[in-house]
Amino acid sequence: MAGILIVDDEPTICWGLAELAKQLGHQSQTASSAEQAFTLARTFAADVILLDVRLPGIDGLAAMAQFKQLLPAAKIVIMTAHGDLSTAVDAVRQGAFEYIVKPFDTRTIERVIERALTRAEVSTAPPTTGKAKDSNLMIGKTPAMQEVFKRIALVSASDACVFILGESGSGKELVARAIHQYSGRAASPFVAVNVAALSPTLAESELFGHVRGAFTGAEQHRSGLLVDADGGTLFLDEVADIPLPLQVKLLRALEHGEVMPVGSSKPVRTNFRLVSATHQDLLTKVRESGFRHDLYFRLCTFQINLPPLRERKADIPFLISHFYHLLSSGASQGNFTADAINTAQDRPWHGNVRELRNAVEHALIVARQGPILSEHWPPPMQPIAKGSTSDEPVEVRLRKLIREWATQRLRSDQEPQTLYDELLQQIEPPLLAAALEKSKGECLGASRWLGMHRTTLRKKMDQYGLQGDE
Repeated sequence: MAGILIVDDEPTICWGLAELAKQLGHQSQTASSAEQAFTLARTFAADVILLDVRLPGIDGLAAMAQFKQLLPAAKIVIMTAHGDLSTAVDAVRQGAFEYIVKPFDTRTIERVIERALTRAEVSTAPPTTGKAKDSNLMIGKTPAMQEVFKRIALVSASDACVFILGESGSGKELVARAIHQYSGRAASPFVAVNVAALSPTLAESELFGHVRGAFTGAEQHRSGLLVDADGGTLFLDEVADIPLPLQVKLLRALEHGEVMPVGSSKPVRTNFRLVSATHQDLLTKVRESGFRHDLYFRLCTFQINLPPLRERKADIPFLISHFYHLLSSGASQGNFTADAINTAQDRPWHGNVRELRNAVEHALIVARQGPILSEHWPPPMQPIAKGSTSDEPVEVRLRKLIREWATQRLRSDQEPQTLYDELLQQIEPPLLAAALEKSKGECLGASRWLGMHRTTLRKKMDQYGLQGDE
């Protein structure tokens, strides 16, 4: 039996959490303020503290230090209905065991309590004092974005390589900048490089530098972007496009902290933190020998999956408001109508946050300082294929589609326990149908094409409602 201290100014939440603690076989005490909780903590041996951020008097984050003095072994779980990146970072830096956003379901808080009571203590790096100047650019109230905020907060204090996976326009560079600005390297350079934009012939020189006379046109020494990022953070966007020969040099730079400029025989020391990103399936490129597996595993020490805008539509009104204030430049502008907001939430936004920003700017221009209506939005952007269907083998496209499907299912709030069976239900019917068509409906011929016993094929045909002849 453990002790759980519940600190929240909403009586219904205190009651619900106390009932949950009772059902789990634990004792609990409730407090409506941090000050009241301090008094209880002197006599109640709490193992877990469920602490709301917004409280009358001392707020939850400010109260954490005193709780750690009163109950040094207790795990503090921060609860908030107003989560943002700054709150997540502050909570993690002050040693919060977990950070959850209201409203949460019973199962979520139950799992958190179970982990808090069983997990061994993990030491954390001392907090830094840097504040992110651009943290307000990371907009998101949805659970998907709150998870991103939490992962940024967790990884910022370390020097581990971070890999950001997200569609074009979803804000991967903003995530990289937030990691840098909340890290101990915030006072040092942040160097952003779009690998896809580098000239193939000059990419090595751009990244690793060159000495004077190394090649035609090299009239002076160039340090290179990896050296320019010394002490700070190097962000490699579209890292999947880095040429294979340069992948070897990048791996060496990461492992040994030195680069070899073009035309030089003397390595140059550099110490940078690498954050990389791509919208491509990097693991597929590894399997197809288009990307080194050793570099892949080095880049993916810590991964952040950035959700597309269509999977966090509840954030769209907040993003519109942010871009409205950013782009209106203080001029008198009409407000977005409810119909315009609803129209925006119904769109797929294939270009993600970047497309939304451009759309807001377009609407402000067309509305001419009047009310912004749904017809002021530009036409929706059409989906952009992730790869050319003409030159990609069908097997490659199939693997990508399966990966996208599985990723989307695993991001859902549900917890699928039968993902493999669900996949079979998706791919078996068209596979069997194609084999039956090839054999003109004859089960024996289709079973031979499939390498499957005829009896097994008949059972699956019945399962999926497919027709064929014996």
